[in-house]
Amino acid sequence: MTKPPLTLYLAAPRGFCAGVVRAIKVVEMAIGKWGAPVYVRHEIVHNKFVVDGLRDKGAVFVEKLEDCPTDRPVIFSAHGVPKSVPDAARLRNMTYVDATCPLVSKVHIEAERHSENGLQMVMIGHAGHPETVGTMGQLPVGEVLLVETVGDVATLDVRDPDRLAYITQTTLSIDDTADIVSALKSRFPAIIGPHKEDICYATTNRQEAVKEIAPKSDAILVIGAPNSSNTRRLVEVGAAAGCEYSQLVQRAADIDWRALDGIKTLGLAAGASAPEVLVDEVIDAFRARYDVTVETIETAQENVEFKVPRILRMPT
Repeated sequence: MTKPPLTLYLAAPRGFCAGVVRAIKVVEMAIGKWGAPVYVRHEIVHNKFVVDGLRDKGAVFVEKLEDCPTDRPVIFSAHGVPKSVPDAARLRNMTYVDATCPLVSKVHIEAERHSENGLQMVMIGHAGHPETVGTMGQLPVGEVLLVETVGDVATLDVRDPDRLAYITQTTLSIDDTADIVSALKSRFPAIIGPHKEDICYATTNRQEAVKEIAPKSDAILVIGAPNSSNTRRLVEVGAAAGCEYSQLVQRAADIDWRALDGIKTLGLAAGASAPEVLVDEVIDAFRARYDVTVETIETAQENVEFKVPRILRMPT
């Protein structure tokens, strides 16, 4: 039986960013240095396949520092943690490694600098997301106000409208964030923004690639985890850019084949914490059903690399 033809537009860049590569390497190097088990506070990155793989190597994932024994190393996830967490680790004399993405750390430093200058912070982000919790936890309670939508800006109760600065979660939608920033500047003309955009290069690049493939795709699949902010934003960007069927899948087994019946073109992207092996798995699943022609749509090239923390580079 002849397979129907399918043109598959493969987004590039896609998948692992430098912060995710570094975070995974941190866990692997820690296990190599100290042996198993090594404890990790929160998922090191938001991807079940990656987390399960590291668990098999000897990583133990917990949600609270108190769940870690004091005689084993603990790693803080790529999303960052409130200042209270390393403070508590030091009090317990624990060995810890901070795998916070350097681009998230940049936002932390920015917030502290503005606070030292007497400014109250407004953070654009998602309530409860580990990165938002970690960033807000760099400063005392009340010094960082969270906004999630344009509507939130209208109800902000600030200390002094002339002494404000804003920061953003690094994994947001560029377009949605621009609307919120515009609302902030309209209500608070004196508000100070970051020297350089807080939304990270990888988030921006992956969103631009999805915008490129969306108009020519009958459907878009974004590979990644449902708790991954940057992945969920890619799904939204795909729909906003003109593809009515834009869906998140974790693995090939999650594909809803009936919903894709009759498609002639497919866009395929992957969130910043999704490994390439899962992209290959999905492509193979389509090859089993279609006569697939893969066309890579590249909108940017990435050559960013982050060093692992010094504690892992030092001899034992």
